[in-house]
Amino acid sequence: MFSWPETAYAIVLGYLLGSIPFGFIFTRLSGAGDIRAVGSGATGATNVLRTGKYAAAAATLIFDAAKGAAAVLIAAHFWGEIAAAVAAIGAILGHLFPVWLGFKGGKGVATSLGILLTLYWPVALASLAAWLIVVAISRISSLAALVAAVAAPFFMFLWGQKTFAVATLVIALLVLIAHRDNIRRLLAGTEPRIGKSK
Repeated sequence: MFSWPETAYAIVLGYLLGSIPFGFIFTRLSGAGDIRAVGSGATGATNVLRTGKYAAAAATLIFDAAKGAAAVLIAAHFWGEIAAAVAAIGAILGHLFPVWLGFKGGKGVATSLGILLTLYWPVALASLAAWLIVVAISRISSLAALVAAVAAPFFMFLWGQKTFAVATLVIALLVLIAHRDNIRRLLAGTEPRIGKSK
């Protein structure tokens, strides 16, 4: 049942958890400096990997996924399915636009995975499969991430998860916005492939 107060609690909870900048934290702890000065400047695991600190990148991937999952699980436990969907959107907003780092964060891929795993895990596996197939064919990580993000709401709808389909559609749009520079390079044919320098 829809409730405005619970919806507000859910989106605030999601945003606060999503805004924890694990990439920034783990890069600092690894001695690699400020991740915002590296590569794309994003705080996600892909950019952390560019520092050569593999443990920091792995930790970022795990914790970014975990914070998305935590937002969904907590909201679902206290306020139900609709709140869980709202918290998922809040977590992505927090990850993309963290108040602590001047509203510049990551691109939402790992956090989206954690969210999908807790909203409806079969969709997470299907989206991951889509990511793997596109990576295997194109060798372009950003293209694979975009395809997986866009595929998720369709998978949700096909599995009859209508509430979550709406949430994942919003998340997909936010991920597309976060990848706008990548999209420009993809259209121009200049997006780097895995294993090649930018």
